[in-house]
Amino acid sequence: MTTGMHTQRLEAALAEVLQSGAQSVLDLGCGDGDLFLLLARLPDIRRLVGVDICAASLDRLRRRLASQPSAPGAIELRRGSMTEASPDLVGFDCAVLIETIEHIEPAHLSQLERAVFGQIRPGTVIITTPNAEFNPLLGVPPHRFRHPGHRFEWSRARFRAWGQRVAGRWGYAARFADIAGCHPDLGGASQMGVFRRCIAHAESLD
Repeated sequence: MTTGMHTQRLEAALAEVLQSGAQSVLDLGCGDGDLFLLLARLPDIRRLVGVDICAASLDRLRRRLASQPSAPGAIELRRGSMTEASPDLVGFDCAVLIETIEHIEPAHLSQLERAVFGQIRPGTVIITTPNAEFNPLLGVPPHRFRHPGHRFEWSRARFRAWGQRVAGRWGYAARFADIAGCHPDLGGASQMGVFRRCIAHAESLD
């Protein structure tokens, strides 16, 4: 994906975080921290936690954080899996999963769903993932993925069907958008789902 499209993806996710009014944000699969660094500068975010399975990526992010000024909120990086919910991660206003779910084996997606939507239960969940329909415009051959680490890449219809099912099961309202470029027929290079927890459903779980 081009640098310009990557920037558009980050801007779209950041705009949703800001719109949510979140003061605590959980970045699941934060990687080297392109979005995390932007979030760390926001003065309204009082707690920011990044989680990634890759220790080397977290080390690179620590070095990047050390070289930039950050807002005074609490910042934490930890090594861990997106499919496992730590009890101390419950209660976040917002969780972001930026181009991460496609790195999970499809058979393990139910674990991710349960951990994020069923146990951590942020007020808002923002997910972006590649749009497989856009691959020909990027020169990706048929039956190939954009990255060797990807375990799947979904069409927009497939992502929205998954997202609507997850939202309905766990008491969230979902909306979807094409991001990172826009083709009149093929959509954007990436696609985004924004999930808002329904208050009535949340209260029924207490």
